[in-house]
Amino acid sequence: MREIVLGTAGHVDHGKTSLVKALTGIDTDRLKEEKKRGITIELGFAFLDLPCGHRLGIVDVPGHEKFVRNMVAGAAGIDILAFVIAADEGIMPQTREHFEICRLLGVERGIIVITKKDMVEPEWLEMVAEDVRDYFTGSFLEGAPLIPVSSISGEGIDQVKATLDRMVADSDFSEAHGPFRLPVDRIFTIKGFGAVVTGTSMSGRIALGEEVFVYPGGQHGRIRGIQVHADEVRVVEAGHRTAINIQGVDKEKISRGEIVATPGSLKPSYIMDAEFIYLSANEKKFKNRSRVRIHLGTAEIMGRVVLLDDNEIKPGATVNVQLLFEEPACAWPGDRYVIRSYSPVITIGGGRILNGGAAKKKRFRETNEQVFDIYKNGSAEERLLQHLREAGPAGLTGDELAVRMGVFGKKLKKVLDGPISARKVIVVDSDRQWLLSAEVFGGLQDWLVAAVTRYHQDYPLKPGISREELRSQLVPVKSQKLFQFMINDLVKRERLEQDESMVRIPGHKVALAEDSDKLRGEIETFYREAGLAVPTIKELYARFSTNSPELVREILEVMVREGEMVKVKEDLYFHARSLALLKDNLVKRLGEKGEIDAQGFKELTGLSRKFSIPLLEYFDRSKVTLRIGDKRVLRERRK
Repeated sequence: MREIVLGTAGHVDHGKTSLVKALTGIDTDRLKEEKKRGITIELGFAFLDLPCGHRLGIVDVPGHEKFVRNMVAGAAGIDILAFVIAADEGIMPQTREHFEICRLLGVERGIIVITKKDMVEPEWLEMVAEDVRDYFTGSFLEGAPLIPVSSISGEGIDQVKATLDRMVADSDFSEAHGPFRLPVDRIFTIKGFGAVVTGTSMSGRIALGEEVFVYPGGQHGRIRGIQVHADEVRVVEAGHRTAINIQGVDKEKISRGEIVATPGSLKPSYIMDAEFIYLSANEKKFKNRSRVRIHLGTAEIMGRVVLLDDNEIKPGATVNVQLLFEEPACAWPGDRYVIRSYSPVITIGGGRILNGGAAKKKRFRETNEQVFDIYKNGSAEERLLQHLREAGPAGLTGDELAVRMGVFGKKLKKVLDGPISARKVIVVDSDRQWLLSAEVFGGLQDWLVAAVTRYHQDYPLKPGISREELRSQLVPVKSQKLFQFMINDLVKRERLEQDESMVRIPGHKVALAEDSDKLRGEIETFYREAGLAVPTIKELYARFSTNSPELVREILEVMVREGEMVKVKEDLYFHARSLALLKDNLVKRLGEKGEIDAQGFKELTGLSRKFSIPLLEYFDRSKVTLRIGDKRVLRERRK
């Protein structure tokens, strides 16, 4: 069962850590510097066992403006927010910034805790509570429970516990979808055990002994141990505050922001499509390609925001963008991100990822809005088809498509079944489940048919184009398997014909022009009258020198294909009738004598060795004769 995670938020020194200690007895400030300065610097963790029987995981975040990066890392993945505001100060700068961050990260439930009630008069407390209610109007905290407390005296703490107990009991404990993902927020080593990473698991489940992959760094490892709130467990599910001991990885090569996940569940990318909310509290317009700090999961990565439809936007705008990362990042659709300005460092916006592995888009294209609308509002099938369209001729494997959509296993198969049955998706290779959009596949096939048609027009005397020549022209298709798959499908649907290595349009016939047809007749007469004393190809070119050698050669090949001439060897042709008469004489001679050698064949034909030897080899290839030593016999007699 997944665990519910409570996260704190609020201005520095408003009592977040004291509240957690009052609730749980756990001091989440573990660093010497935190003790010395009296403020939270790093993320702190605790847990609370509730009367409803569930354990509530707690992430305590720093409030100081210098440590907002750590706050964002802790806020990613929380289910319930405990928004803390001190009664003696009310709403302060980090109150506002933390609240905007929580909204951008998609937090939907929370409670408001007004701390330090023992330090103010009741009238002041009532005024602060009213201000707080006004501030949260129209947000997910409008109407949320508001509880004044004193972490010193304990007043109000039981009410907070009771409220959290009701909220947790009403929570959805179904397991989050997909493979296991844990964004890393801490890394350390334990002597004799190796690298340990901690974080809040975002999805899926994983068990002892299973393999994991560290994204985007690329290390493989195996789980040696798992702890949840210092308890050893064999399996961990989504929502749990988790420490994982990984065997086979180098601790020095893992950093905060990386993700420990099921192998194959993520793909590093430098470009992502996203919905961007530019906060209304900003004072300046946001310009295209501004350099910013992008907080994704527990990572902070420098990058730029490309406005696809504007050169600049006003505060309060929500637009479609591409995030360009300076380092590779990993995300699924629906993951949330926060953007802070490069300098001064303040939270200016954020939103949700729509495509974690996007191709670079051209700005001011009408199609951009359509694509983003599909990602935001389309059905699972519509999103699937869009991903395949964007993948183009390369297509996607089932595993790659799963990562793009953030949908895995049986859920993905269910989404795929309909489009495959309707031939909206083409399965090129069922073993790899290599998938192409039917639109892309059909466009490539139309191009192939058009290319073959053009070839017939350019080379009317040739029967077709070789497969290799055709494939070399189809630059976007690198795969021989895909090319042949398309050809086979076109042949099956009778849009193309395939003859060994040749491809042609069905019904294509070599059509000679009137002057070429006359030349063919002259060549046919010339060879028929020559009998076995045929010319060499050079002599043929000289005889018909008023025509180009290429035309003469093409006409010869046409006559060979139509059975009028026979090509005995390169540059040596005979009229089919002359060769048939020779075959009859050879068979008769062998029937009488039983065998014949080269000299006997030379006497039979009256030809020199230049012609007689190629003819003997031709009859061997044609299975008329069989060579035994230096003699030939009838092949059929040897059966």
